[in-house]
Amino acid sequence: MDVDPIMRGTIASETILIGFQPTVVRGYGFVVGLKGTGSRIAPAEIRAWMLREMTKRGIGNPVTSPGSPSPEELLNSEDCAIVIVEGVIPAGAPRGAPFDLRVFAAPGTASSSLEGGRLYTTELRPGMLTPASREAKALGEGKGPIIINPFADPTGTSIDTVNRMSGRVLGGGLVRDDMTIRLRLATPSHVRAHLLANAINSAFPRELGQSEPTAVGRTSEAVDVTVPPSWRTRTDRFVELLRHTPLDPSTPEATALAINRSVTNNPGASGAASWRWQAIGKKSLPMVQQLYSFPEEQPRMAALNAGARLDDPRAVDPLIEIAQTGSGRIRSDAVTLLGDMGHNPKIDAALHPLLDDGDMDVRLAAYEALRKRAHPVIQVTDVDGKFELDFIDSGSPLIYVTQSGHPRIAVFGKGLEITRPMTLRTWGGRLLFKGEEGKPLEVLYRTSASATAVMDEIDPSVWKVARFLGHTPSPERPSPGLGLTYSETISALHEIWRANYLRADFKAEQDRLLADINRVEPESKVPRPDFDPEPGTELTETAPDQSPELAHPTLDASKPSGDTVPR
Repeated sequence: MDVDPIMRGTIASETILIGFQPTVVRGYGFVVGLKGTGSRIAPAEIRAWMLREMTKRGIGNPVTSPGSPSPEELLNSEDCAIVIVEGVIPAGAPRGAPFDLRVFAAPGTASSSLEGGRLYTTELRPGMLTPASREAKALGEGKGPIIINPFADPTGTSIDTVNRMSGRVLGGGLVRDDMTIRLRLATPSHVRAHLLANAINSAFPRELGQSEPTAVGRTSEAVDVTVPPSWRTRTDRFVELLRHTPLDPSTPEATALAINRSVTNNPGASGAASWRWQAIGKKSLPMVQQLYSFPEEQPRMAALNAGARLDDPRAVDPLIEIAQTGSGRIRSDAVTLLGDMGHNPKIDAALHPLLDDGDMDVRLAAYEALRKRAHPVIQVTDVDGKFELDFIDSGSPLIYVTQSGHPRIAVFGKGLEITRPMTLRTWGGRLLFKGEEGKPLEVLYRTSASATAVMDEIDPSVWKVARFLGHTPSPERPSPGLGLTYSETISALHEIWRANYLRADFKAEQDRLLADINRVEPESKVPRPDFDPEPGTELTETAPDQSPELAHPTLDASKPSGDTVPR
């Protein structure tokens, strides 16, 4: 095989990896729990297919679910909707691994909103989306509450300018079976297949819970690989280490030294060099440490990346220096590497001040790193299982919301409060905030225009307001709350911010799911209701009358510095 010189002597130099790429899966799904915003209208073939699927799953069965509505009644209800569900299964993902889902109203239906809906269990398959009788094997399934992204459609025409025809189910997808990784030998040979399997099993020995070794030579031209249990939440990293594993593990120091020479002569190979050192393991550290102070950035960062991943204490000081005084993207990269290292008080002390850094990417990287390290500066509260609410003791006010993984709202700032006096009427008059200086905040809310209003007085602290918006009162937790969804809570906070009653930046994590889908299947045939960027353009959402350079998912184009931007 024709490979880069630095990759010679690795698994990747003699094999082709099959199953290395992520897989886009999709299917028709059914959403329930809508408030008259669903649709009984659907194309005949999709309706017939959905009816068969619901019957097959026992929905509305009078024996197992007496009194429940029949499939026909559900399909005829405007509290339900037929949708398209799609997601990306990571390469090598194990059975039960979660992934995010994108949900949107199926073309040909008349749904007006998916807000408040819950997705029934939906089978997800690779390939073209079709209600045909012959289908590919289902690789995953998805279900869960739908979260509407309040930044998805800044050019919308609805009263709150939110595209409610598209949403997410964060972590709602589950992989059904282990995604097989197979190595295909460039030159078939039983002897080479045996040597390859031995090299992999030496680097990744069988762990408790594995039914067979990590690598098994099936034929003269194929070796099957199972992701060990300890790597099942880091399959992408496992695959890279697998590719860079040396075929001959007997001389690690000499191999690491050869990589040093190669990367100093050719800095463009720094990425491969870092993975090769990591695949060799801690025996490569004496060679890696020689480059911690190398004058060229690429070899130095490659060495520090390897050192951090191998938890080398000698990498801590150089990484802290870069995180504090470096420039550009390498600062946030250094912060992320520090966050992934083992317990070290020096790391925690260095990351804490970066919560107030002037570079927003560094601030957010420091927050994620300290949260991962369970630092006490970040207080975490679960709001009824809907989302997590983080309070960060910081001198620079900020609200940050996630759009992937687990729903999360982070409030930065000591004593950050809603500015008063204030009066804000939004959501078509269904939500009202009113407050006088030095007094509690009054909140009035109606679930619909004709519903009875709920009124409460609450503390104007933003952290407490966010908790109040999301909390649903119960006998176990009787404290007042409006019971809003995660997306509704974000939307309400964003409306307050837009009206200049919140003196803080408002940031949203970049929505990566659609970018991942377009990257894996750039010419997908599935129509999408939100946006389809031109090939080669960045997947950002542009507010009205803004140039691409200023594109961000904020609803107020006149806002000065500190506007909402995707990370």
